Amino acid sequence: MKVLSKNDKKMKTIKNIYVLLLFAVAATLTGCSDFLEVDVKGKATIPTFLSDPQGLHAAMVGTYNKMYLYVDNEFTKYGDVAGNMVSFPSAASSGDMVAQYNFTSDESQITGAVGYIWRKIYVAQSNANNVIEYAPAVISKYPTAAKDINNYLGQALLIRAMCHFDQCRAYAQPYNYTADASHLGVPILLRTPGANDSPSRATVSEVYKQVLADLDQASTLLTDGVAADFRYASLQAVNCMYSRVYLYMEDWTNALKYAKMAIGSQQLAQGDAYLKMFDDLSTQGEAIFRLSGDKMTGYLKSFYENTCEPADTLLSLFDKDDIRLKLLRNSVGSKRCMKYSATKVPNEEPKRDDPFIFRLSEEYLNAAEAAWNLGNYNEARTYIRAIVERAVGSEKANAVMNNYSDATLINLIRMERVKELCFEGHNFFDITRWKQNLVRESKTTSTARFIAYPSDYFVLPIPQDELYANTSMQPNPTVNSGSNNTNVINE
Repeated sequence: MKVLSKNDKKMKTIKNIYVLLLFAVAATLTGCSDFLEVDVKGKATIPTFLSDPQGLHAAMVGTYNKMYLYVDNEFTKYGDVAGNMVSFPSAASSGDMVAQYNFTSDESQITGAVGYIWRKIYVAQSNANNVIEYAPAVISKYPTAAKDINNYLGQALLIRAMCHFDQCRAYAQPYNYTADASHLGVPILLRTPGANDSPSRATVSEVYKQVLADLDQASTLLTDGVAADFRYASLQAVNCMYSRVYLYMEDWTNALKYAKMAIGSQQLAQGDAYLKMFDDLSTQGEAIFRLSGDKMTGYLKSFYENTCEPADTLLSLFDKDDIRLKLLRNSVGSKRCMKYSATKVPNEEPKRDDPFIFRLSEEYLNAAEAAWNLGNYNEARTYIRAIVERAVGSEKANAVMNNYSDATLINLIRMERVKELCFEGHNFFDITRWKQNLVRESKTTSTARFIAYPSDYFVLPIPQDELYANTSMQPNPTVNSGSNNTNVINE
């Protein structure tokens, strides 16, 4: 058997990525006859595929599909299993996400979370890059289609921003880990690297600057301040992304500004309408941007129905009449996340999930947290009260709010965020940006019961294949060394 050199592995990696991209575009062009008729004969290169409006349209469909592959699987799972509000019923020695639950991620785990999150985000990002790269030439060639093409460009810019941001969250420490965010982030890739390219990791500050630059451009191209179709990226979704990014940066003024822009005059979904948006995938509810799982295989439903369940520490946070408890217990009352167990699914696709990217509740929570940090306590109370009142009703909301002074209100805001956004991929990333210790329930089946902040284990290792293929790629300390974690965990 031939042993590949590092250069051979690099060339093989780049070739495989190119094939994946070309396959994605080709599959999209040939598999979407319901809205697009394209002759793909002879279109053997990406530039040829993306030389007209139809090609760009198909490429955007492919980009959404590739984004779905990382959101509706390991990345969203990681944001919760690495946190402290979920539990695995049994202490399995192996299986989906168990390594991340136990903080024993292995850099050689190419076909698990470590490798898949890195690679799937990269492929989605590369698809978006292609739309961004070729859109200007198509506009010049087809000026009458400029409006549609600029819309595709705006959507691709938002997705690229999300890819950089999400990859940075998984493989780099949070923005506030160092005073100037000068610690290592992830590579900034504005095009697919060529055979002679060896991109290194930018600082987290540089990654966030690029994320904001993409959002700045997207905001000039997208015009729907209220999403015209929640299945697609919109200006409202751009404002949500701004708010999320600025929240992580602790730029409270801008986090509040963009949360309020995203909210506009919209109200939270109430009562049955709130539950319906999880149970009926054709219902918008408070969705601002929600990926469609049409003709895709979703993995969150089976994971949360069969593998991972709400921890008692999470359930103990809820009032017995909290409407959200209906999403954390099944029909017989057993602990179970039901956010991905819709009973009304378009086309009756049994394995379909439609994960939320942005919904209105997050914007209310962002606004409350940002307002509190600005000392705008009355405004913070207004936003968090809306969340509490929707959950338990006016009378109980009054009692809850009265329990918190202005100084302690942040504790309620954070607790409501945990309850509202559980199982949507936020918990662990909130713990690290709040600079909190990771504390699991006493009966957790995880071998990691307590990890003090800061910790090298609060990031995933850079995949070994990436380190082999790219000698400029820097590893993460400790988690890329293969050392045993028992010396820094459970102290």
